[in-house]
Amino acid sequence: MKRSLLLSFMVFVLFAGCTKAIKYTYEEIKDYPPQIQKNIKKAAVFTGMTLQQVRYAWGAPTIVKVLKPTPEGKDRVQWEYDRWGGVFKTILRFTDGKLTEIVSTEPGITK
Repeated sequence: MKRSLLLSFMVFVLFAGCTKAIKYTYEEIKDYPPQIQKNIKKAAVFTGMTLQQVRYAWGAPTIVKVLKPTPEGKDRVQWEYDRWGGVFKTILRFTDGKLTEIVSTEPGITK
């Protein structure tokens, strides 16, 4: 319970007042593996990326939800993005800070 509350607070602080994509510098992404850097630059997300890497690639989500932990006690968070004026919706689910699931109605989004 305490862990979920702490995670909720951290997510709130991280995203409070942020509605636009993060502008990143080369210095901020230079230590990521080359494929991750390429994904960020192309605004592409794939499973295995961290919360911060996805944030650099796509910017702030429209909605953030803290989900129930896994049976093993791992933290889970869901980010929702509305694209093209709400025509398309993409849901990204993270487990322990790593992207584990992509659900999207947008063509071309790798699932």
